[in-house]
Amino acid sequence: MGKDHHHHVHKVSAAALLVTLGIIFGDIGTSPLYVLKAIVGDGNVINSNTILGGLSCIFWTLTLQTTVKYVILTLRADNKGEGGIFALYALVKKAKIKWLMFPAIVGGSALLADGFITPPISIASAIEGLRSVSPGIQTIPIVIAILFALFAIQQFGTKFIGRFFGPVMLVWFSMLSILGVIQITSNINVLCAINPLYAYNLLTGHPEGFLVLGAVFLCTTGAEALYSDLGHCGRKNIRITWFFVKAALLINYFGQGAWLIAHQGQKLIVNPFYSIMPEWFVPAGITIATMAAIVASQALISGSFTLINEAIRLNFWPKVKVKYPTELKGQLYIPSINWFLLAGCIGIVLYFRESAGMEAAYGLAIVLTMLMTTTLLTYYMIIKRYNKIFISICLLVYLSIETSFLIANLHKFTHGGWITLLIASVLIITMLVWYYARKIRNRYVEFVKLSEHLPVLEDLSRDLSVPKYATHLVYLTSADNIEEIESKIIYSIMQKQPKRADIYWFVHVDVVDEPYRMEYKVCEFIHDDVIRIDFRLGFRIAPKINLMFRKVVEDMVKNKEVDITSRYKSLNKNNIIGDFRFIVIEKFVSYENELPFYEKLILDIYGFLKHMSLSEAKAFGLDTSSVTVETVPLIIAPPKELNLIRIEDSPPAKE
Repeated sequence: MGKDHHHHVHKVSAAALLVTLGIIFGDIGTSPLYVLKAIVGDGNVINSNTILGGLSCIFWTLTLQTTVKYVILTLRADNKGEGGIFALYALVKKAKIKWLMFPAIVGGSALLADGFITPPISIASAIEGLRSVSPGIQTIPIVIAILFALFAIQQFGTKFIGRFFGPVMLVWFSMLSILGVIQITSNINVLCAINPLYAYNLLTGHPEGFLVLGAVFLCTTGAEALYSDLGHCGRKNIRITWFFVKAALLINYFGQGAWLIAHQGQKLIVNPFYSIMPEWFVPAGITIATMAAIVASQALISGSFTLINEAIRLNFWPKVKVKYPTELKGQLYIPSINWFLLAGCIGIVLYFRESAGMEAAYGLAIVLTMLMTTTLLTYYMIIKRYNKIFISICLLVYLSIETSFLIANLHKFTHGGWITLLIASVLIITMLVWYYARKIRNRYVEFVKLSEHLPVLEDLSRDLSVPKYATHLVYLTSADNIEEIESKIIYSIMQKQPKRADIYWFVHVDVVDEPYRMEYKVCEFIHDDVIRIDFRLGFRIAPKINLMFRKVVEDMVKNKEVDITSRYKSLNKNNIIGDFRFIVIEKFVSYENELPFYEKLILDIYGFLKHMSLSEAKAFGLDTSSVTVETVPLIIAPPKELNLIRIEDSPPAKE
């Protein structure tokens, strides 16, 4: 990683640990708001065996799933300091195993789908605490108002409010610990739930014991987000902070368990999270819980923006507008995703109305992401030559755990789990269509040898009988081979309208598997006449080609490699820089093409998505005032030969 890569806070310090606390652990940290309530179930009778078994399951889930799999193992799979399922895919892509993109796409889509339910469940669970103060209060309008404010503020960036995330979460985890300790001291025996026998007895002896796993799983849903945010804070900071976070979570879970056991035989009609608070502290507790829920939601929204940005660069998602609201590196804002998420979150609140309903639907999508991460992680360990026995044990253990969670969560399908799966399916289809449509189209792009056309380009550049089109003519090319160029570009220069220019530039952008690489290479085919620039950009770098191209040209001028002053005598005399014109060639599928049904369907959906997405010029950050877009037909299958018959006109009869 480059030394200038200040984005990553890798040094362990009190400030870095505080930042880590605020960014990384919001999602998993707010789980105590609803996990034990979900295990017992609203209105159900409190049973001490269920409580002890549930606590045992929580302890071992946080140990095996979160600590061992994510904090110890998965955090090792960093891509130049970056984490997340797409960063992991970029690492294993080097293995050239084509089907590995499926777990990446399914996992990424399921993680995004989960983003529709995390903010509503966290905020609703916090706000519903108001009922302990005012039983008749309507919480839905308050939840929607908070969600709207949260999403509305995204366009301004979170640099300012981000400073408060760490302190808020420090107060939150401290509160969890203190409240838990107070309850545990009244029933120290609750700590015996650490014994895995209690978990075993619950899963095998309880009539619905296995289904309880669906509620237990909620305690680890934030583990995937923890890996996704690796790049913000660094591995060491996350690992050190996790010990504090895990201790605070377990103390609070066991504290809630102690309170529940003290009330066994009664029906659960209140949230045990708020019940363990002294009455005088409840208003402050609700305020802190709401702030923690907002921090958790913010982290998830930011994660969604990063995920979509990576998907765009990996050609899994249509090009959409990406903004950079602050100078903070890695801070993104994607308007379309922001408002799409807000609409989905409000829809979830209005559909379920209560956090208890959301609990029933929550977790089904994220368990799919965890299974996909396990698949990719296995290949990562194979590539890195880990011990084969170790890989086999990891695969067996985590496939068993996550498959059990998946089966336990499947009963949530009819209780609302279908919503997140439906959203995930739409996202999966979008990503697959975009990926395969580009494959189909690229299959039919014709490339020619550039060397064969260099003499003509040189002659055209000096042919004064052709009106000058631009001093500098810049084409974006998709040709990976430096010796080749699309035939459509040659056609555009020489035949569509002969385009004379003093210098022809060909620009190619290659997205590499490292997150933040920024390199370029210059190849001069004819001095001061035909030049190609290849950019090698990481999958988290915005392709601001206008700015990057200008920087490269400035460097070349400084090194006296090229003269960019205008060739018009009057302007040249006064050292005026020549004009630059970009040409973007957009291909469309001609109606004349004959395609297999499934390819036609894919390209039809692709056409619709492309219509909704950014143009190539805007996606590459080109200045629209100096860009010409040319549309050309993509000839995929040549049309059948037309058997036109010429008939001769018979001569007019003589009078």
